[in-house]
Amino acid sequence: MKLSIVILNYNVRHFLELCLKSVQEAISTIDAEIIVVDNQSSDDSCQMVKSRFPKVKLIENTTNFGFSKGNNIGVSEAKGEYVCVLNPDTVVTEDTFLSVLYFADKQANLGIVGCKLIDGTGAFLPESKRHVPTPKVALKKILGKTGSYYANHLEENDIGPVSILVGAFMVMKRDVYNTVNGFDEDYFMYAEDIDLSYKTIQAGFQNYYFGATTVIHYKGESTCRNQDYAKRFNGAMQIFYKKHFNKSILVESLISLGVKGLVLLNLQPSVEKRDVKSIVLVSDQENKLIESVLPFPLVLKSQIESIEQNQQLILDNNVLTFRQIVSILEAHGNNKTLTYRILPKGCNFLIGSDNAVSRGIVIHF
Repeated sequence: MKLSIVILNYNVRHFLELCLKSVQEAISTIDAEIIVVDNQSSDDSCQMVKSRFPKVKLIENTTNFGFSKGNNIGVSEAKGEYVCVLNPDTVVTEDTFLSVLYFADKQANLGIVGCKLIDGTGAFLPESKRHVPTPKVALKKILGKTGSYYANHLEENDIGPVSILVGAFMVMKRDVYNTVNGFDEDYFMYAEDIDLSYKTIQAGFQNYYFGATTVIHYKGESTCRNQDYAKRFNGAMQIFYKKHFNKSILVESLISLGVKGLVLLNLQPSVEKRDVKSIVLVSDQENKLIESVLPFPLVLKSQIESIEQNQQLILDNNVLTFRQIVSILEAHGNNKTLTYRILPKGCNFLIGSDNAVSRGIVIHF
């Protein structure tokens, strides 16, 4: 088997369904398997997987083991030459795995491959490619000097070596994952991806950013910014620094200042509200049920000839491929007035997110 996709889920049933639909399309010509590990969700995620995706291997944990252990459980059941750790609040395109695997097969001494991530508005997520966040680098980021934090030597669509990648999408050989002992289970949530990336390069492997494919990551769905988040993020970064950097009074001081500063920044994100003045259904078929739950009449367009300010685009997956949907978001990612909703194929809900720090939106009809 070529590829095992491991998706760790916790109470994001609708995002998981959209993710699984996109993954199924992306592995249609690959010898691959999908493994969903559920960390004791209280919603109907597990029932949805059983009824709608019967070929998916579902592991139902009776305890919420956190990100690291949950993914390790999934990888322990994997049979693929490669594994992909994938967040449930992502959308891949039909050619994502084909292109990544083609690239990976040509690399010697391969570590982890990440890709270009965008949020639900089409905006690029700079954490897709990062340098090692040493205490000094973290402090510089607090002071607004992000050049040492993000891997800005590579453009969004470039391909090249990097140190740190995002746990929302990580592809690596299963043997390499096992060689570095997978995710460190001392972490419950946050910083596990930093730690795995760092362990991989420390073991002599080379990590790569692959900007030739784009994945949507509804980041706010898995990152609720509150005091609990701050406490866990703080604790996770403390674990990372104590594991990988020599202890000294200076380092301890930088760690404390850097982590507290990062937490403060993450707890006070700048979110600009996007007002909606018109709604366009990008499809070739009308849908009166959708119109009944929206504040404005729908305008039907089979193609997007022009975009107006403050429009919301409903992207019909019954008509549009995931590649087309992602391309639309990318093409208009710099327009800060637009919002998007996806109508997943065969579903009775719309799904989307208007920024990278707030919970996503699900609208039933």
